[in-house]
Amino acid sequence: MKLSDYIVDFLDKEGVDKVFGYMGGMITHLVDSISQNKNVQFIQTYHEQTAAIAAEGYAIESGKFGVAISTSGPGATNMMTGIADAYFDSIPVVYITGQVNTYEYKYDKTIRQQGFQETDVVSIVKPITKYAKLVDDPSRIKYELEKAIYIAKSGRPGPVLLDIPMDIQRADIDISLLFGYEITEDKTSIEYCINDILELISNAKCPMALVGAGCQSKDASVVLDEFIRSTSIPAVSSLMGKGVIDETLPNFIGMIGSYGNRCANISIANADVLIVLGSRLDTRQTGAMVDQFLQKSIIIHVDIDNNELIHHRLNNRIQVLSDVVSFLNQIKNVKFRNSLKEWNNYLRDLKAKYNQDKEIERFVENKAPYLFIQMLNKYSSENDVFCADIGQNQMWAAQTLKLKKNQKFITSGGLAPMGFSLPVAIGISFADPNKTIYSINGDGGFHMSLQSLMLISQYNLPIKVIVLNNKALGMITQFQQLYFDGRMTGTTNNGGYLVPDIKNISASYNLQYFQINEDDLTNDDLIRKIIGTRNCIIEFVIEGITSVCPKLEYNKPIQNPIPLLSEEELNGAMFKHV
Repeated sequence: MKLSDYIVDFLDKEGVDKVFGYMGGMITHLVDSISQNKNVQFIQTYHEQTAAIAAEGYAIESGKFGVAISTSGPGATNMMTGIADAYFDSIPVVYITGQVNTYEYKYDKTIRQQGFQETDVVSIVKPITKYAKLVDDPSRIKYELEKAIYIAKSGRPGPVLLDIPMDIQRADIDISLLFGYEITEDKTSIEYCINDILELISNAKCPMALVGAGCQSKDASVVLDEFIRSTSIPAVSSLMGKGVIDETLPNFIGMIGSYGNRCANISIANADVLIVLGSRLDTRQTGAMVDQFLQKSIIIHVDIDNNELIHHRLNNRIQVLSDVVSFLNQIKNVKFRNSLKEWNNYLRDLKAKYNQDKEIERFVENKAPYLFIQMLNKYSSENDVFCADIGQNQMWAAQTLKLKKNQKFITSGGLAPMGFSLPVAIGISFADPNKTIYSINGDGGFHMSLQSLMLISQYNLPIKVIVLNNKALGMITQFQQLYFDGRMTGTTNNGGYLVPDIKNISASYNLQYFQINEDDLTNDDLIRKIIGTRNCIIEFVIEGITSVCPKLEYNKPIQNPIPLLSEEELNGAMFKHV
């Protein structure tokens, strides 16, 4: 059997039906083998970065692992951004790169390159993969595939890469002689007493749950929903945990962090026991003043990655090395000994006074982008998916979207590459073509990922591409206003940054185009027409300077983002025990 045929049959048996990639010389055998398998489809993505990120979207939506392939050299290096993104955001993707023939490969020779488009991709990606291997022995292909997939999916998920030379791909193998990978379980553990933890939780007077990315799996979200509803424990989310909880629940307070909702940031500062579920508690959540984050409270820090637990600057934590599902199953029936009535009444009033809608009304001068997101809240439906790019568009969406049950919010948290939203939306759509997807972009990220548009029209994918066009790299202009006396180098028209004609771009990719502004948001007939369109590009024109609000400044405590409240108002907003 031809080795490349074996790889594709292997993926087929694992339930993978889409492989994303860009055709190139060193993967011709692999792509041809895909074309001969009726159950697996090769999706030509027009750029390797699109392939790499689309495979992430496929993995997120399908619950399986994604697969992206590229040729050697520049094809492989073009995938690096997606590989790094999958690594930092814990997404299981198998990346396969073609490599020059083994007899052309330089191995340990002290030369830069021997074969055309030869690159030592394995050495390059080792810091951003869970496992990377050059497969230069045909007899090891079953072993390496099984090992790579197991590593990608086990523990804290993440990307793996197999680099396969062209002569290995075309090799003839006897599958009866192949040997597999023997799974060895990691015995690393942190000892913790669940009875002691239950005691701490049950004695809490101001308990709160922080939901992170580790809750995004289907199993975790089901158990979490049961826990939140049965205990009525107040909950907040991190950026990467957004969408796990039904945000219409009265005990969901909001998203915390540097750009978190003011009510959520104030509420978490008042918790006496914080149960952190699958979040690494980075400084985007705690603020840079780590030593002041819940310093008098107890943090029960649940994470599947031992390294995240032990290499952390927060000291007031009980470390629990566990997946979220296992931990929640142990605490889901906990009973609170103290009445939470006073705490819940406080949080209800806090949320009413400092929710995002109130924030916009009180503090935001240019409300246009926020009004657009509020419009999405009104017209979107259950099961819709929102994919946010990077920049102001991401934070407007994260702060303001009120996700209904079964809606999803997908964005990049660790690497945060501009141009993420469109390709991840495409991967999600190929995994479930029945989902309506809103791809939210700024003008900058949209321009970076134009090649992805072809796939939407080519396959008639149900993706509505939103471009929040303020003709600027808005998040950076906000920094430039704060710290560089308003010098807008590289971020606005006067600074050398231009936005292409989006209407003409839409026509060139054969996509329906709508341009709207703030006044159109109250035009119910127009909005319903747009929402009812299967796929299109929606350019929302924003005039004037834009900002994200609230925003936590460096060296400010989590409960006091800008615009700053007066000392009197902030003190009055903190929880007072009677």
